[in-house]
Amino acid sequence: MKTFDENKFKFPIGFHKFHKKMVFNFQLNRWYSLGFARFEDMKEAGQKIKTFTDWKVEMIKLAEKAISEKRFLNAAIYYRSAEFYIIKEDIEKENLYKKFIDLFYQVIKDDNIKRFKVPYNESFLPVIKIPAAKNKKGIIVMHGGFDSFIEELYFMMKYLSDCGYEIIAFEGPGQGAALKTYGIPLDIEWEKPTKAVLDYFNLNDVTLLGLSMGGWYCLRAAAFEPRIKRVIASGHSIDYMKSMPPLLYHMHMFFINRFRNFTNKMATKTIRKGKGLEAWMMGNLMYITKEKTPIDAFDVWLQLNDKNIHSELVKQDVLYLTGRNDHFVPFKMHDLQLKALTNARSVTDVVFTKENHAQNHCQIGNIGLALNTMIKWIEEKNGN
Repeated sequence: MKTFDENKFKFPIGFHKFHKKMVFNFQLNRWYSLGFARFEDMKEAGQKIKTFTDWKVEMIKLAEKAISEKRFLNAAIYYRSAEFYIIKEDIEKENLYKKFIDLFYQVIKDDNIKRFKVPYNESFLPVIKIPAAKNKKGIIVMHGGFDSFIEELYFMMKYLSDCGYEIIAFEGPGQGAALKTYGIPLDIEWEKPTKAVLDYFNLNDVTLLGLSMGGWYCLRAAAFEPRIKRVIASGHSIDYMKSMPPLLYHMHMFFINRFRNFTNKMATKTIRKGKGLEAWMMGNLMYITKEKTPIDAFDVWLQLNDKNIHSELVKQDVLYLTGRNDHFVPFKMHDLQLKALTNARSVTDVVFTKENHAQNHCQIGNIGLALNTMIKWIEEKNGN
């Protein structure tokens, strides 16, 4: 299997209308923008998909077609994509994950990377390490968010490596193989897995990069881990529940706090029907937290709030990246987070817009611009 030529690779630019519904359109753009999917494949899928069942079927078809044409990296991400929207844990979800992992690591087996299992409690955290391709400028430790896999960040890692940074990417509790292989559910105390990684590699001066909910995680880790000198948060919300419209937020809290049994029964019924975005969101939350009931999973979710992030304890240099039209995180959360970082050494915020095609969640649409912004900021803070 041939790997990619990093000397020729460039992230595509543009957020496209592959599908009229954002729940599908964002994911189609995600795989394309991250460099894993073909434009024509995403366009084809967008024309055929109407339901979550269609999503799985069409993605598996794309994977099988890609394999027949020896496009193994495309096939890998299409299997991952098919797995993504399966509503609850079942054997098919795990089989699709295995197909994704097997194909992915066959494709990159000749690249200059190392894989590690970092001891964590009585289990392990998966880690990928890529050396700086030239004139090492520093170390970036990075991770994704709520339901991400480190493999999805591979082109970002290679790009940063080509720019002179050693990259150490890990999956923490609730993510990828940390959850699927080692059984570690979501834990909001992100300083614990971060500490395990820093200890294992004996690191003392790093930039920590967190994407999506990983932006919340990395700020939480920085609040308790002084070996982190610079922290970059992208696509993050200081309080995910409060990112809802106020009326909807108060309605949710009222039912969760006052009518817990009723809320649990209704959520369970929705998941059993297995249709629609709400079923997937609640089922996925239970899957990642490993809680037996929706209400217990909600309780874990509610911990991801402005109090538990401890923004006031963050003393590092902070780069905060926001998409002006992020459909997950309303723009009002941007200023709330900036105001909460009262003791940071410095705070730099960048708002991306439609004009630079990076206005969406985690700058999907112009990943290259986001990475170049990060590199420039790191070099300014390091005096390089």
